[in-house]
Amino acid sequence: MLFFRWLVLLLLLVSAMSFMFYAGTGQPRFRRFGLIILKWTLIAAFGFFAVLILERVA
Repeated sequence: MLFFRWLVLLLLLVSAMSFMFYAGTGQPRFRRFGLIILKWTLIAAFGFFAVLILERVA
């Protein structure tokens, strides 16, 4: 559980750094990479926490 939280935080920080590189350089590859990381991180996090919530309810 703690590992997953740290992993999500780390991936969100990588995504934020990618957006900062995009703002600094203007290269669209950094924006694209940041969006891909952000999308899959949020999908995985929502799925993980949905499973935790369902376990508590059931």
